[in-house]
Amino acid sequence: MKIAICPGSFDPVTKGHVDILERSSKLFDKVIAVVLVNPTKTPTFTTEERVDLIKRVTKHIPNLEVDSYTGLVADYAQMKNAHTLIKGLRAVTDFEYEFQQALINKKLNPELETLFMVTNQDYMYLSSTLVRQIAEFGGDIDMFVPEEIKDILKEKMIKEKK
Repeated sequence: MKIAICPGSFDPVTKGHVDILERSSKLFDKVIAVVLVNPTKTPTFTTEERVDLIKRVTKHIPNLEVDSYTGLVADYAQMKNAHTLIKGLRAVTDFEYEFQQALINKKLNPELETLFMVTNQDYMYLSSTLVRQIAEFGGDIDMFVPEEIKDILKEKMIKEKK
């Protein structure tokens, strides 16, 4: 079975993330969207909330599993018997950081390959950070996040602002 991992913070999950997950699911027998816990960041949504949001917007992808992990993605991949990491690239600026990560992950887990997937042009400008900022100031996020979670995000950002 060919298993791939699509790691990220998903804070929050966007239409760009969903696009990468949908396209990845057509290439692999199983794809695991894993919310990586980064102790140096303070996310807007808890790990459990992020896992729940991804599950809500990816119900239609039958071969997708959603999980969370604290630790190195190279170790997680080995634990899940996955040999491919899928990373979405929005622009050239993403490539340098992701390339460095791919090389480190390969050193940590020689069996692990990184597949760079070019983001759909409709989402090239999109990031979770920008979505949070737009929502925080009451902007329209409907075109950026899946319908199932837009109200949850808006409500969370209003609470955070208080």
